[in-house]
Amino acid sequence: MEFLKGLCDSVYKNLIAGNSYMMVLSGLKVTLIITLAGLFFGTLLGALLCAMHYSKSKILRFISKVYILIIRGMPVLLLLMMLFYVVFASTRLDAIYIAIIAFGLNSASHIAEIMKAALESVDRGQVMAARTLGFSKYEAFYYVTFPQASEFARPVYQNAVINLIQWTSVVGYITVSDLTRVINNIGARTADPFGVIFVGILFYLFLAYITHLVFSLTNRKRRPGR
Repeated sequence: MEFLKGLCDSVYKNLIAGNSYMMVLSGLKVTLIITLAGLFFGTLLGALLCAMHYSKSKILRFISKVYILIIRGMPVLLLLMMLFYVVFASTRLDAIYIAIIAFGLNSASHIAEIMKAALESVDRGQVMAARTLGFSKYEAFYYVTFPQASEFARPVYQNAVINLIQWTSVVGYITVSDLTRVINNIGARTADPFGVIFVGILFYLFLAYITHLVFSLTNRKRRPGR
């Protein structure tokens, strides 16, 4: 009981008093914007990198391989800081947009690998059988390869989305007031961070659960008979 009472007092002191919860909601909005925009950009770029990997051009395959090797091996925080303090240092580009670019570039390298692994998991014999039946190369991909590859990639892609949500917690290093930075500022101001940190953890858990729920619902719609 003492624990719950202390938690409630801390939450009230940090969030209710002074309407600090509005700052938390604003930080949550920024986190969602960076996550969704970075995911959209990263998925498109990841698909392009995957297509380059299977290109007949050695140059395109080399570029794809080097990009994935470098970006995957680079901590996302260092990539974020390099873009903010070096690449875009002389521009007036808002830090939120720089964060979106950084997480888009980073997630693209992971998503490209997810797509490659999913495509390679599809039995090539089925594709050859479809071509034998008169399917064109693109029809065989659309009707045979793509549906199965999507099923293989779905759980890993879901994990990538959840990881991206968690990675955004470092954008405070480039002055972006996301959920984590707002929570840290409120806790530092009140000298009682326990309650607000607990609420922050609940928010991130909620986002992870919503992500899982969305993927579960789309999976049921795609396979209604199973």
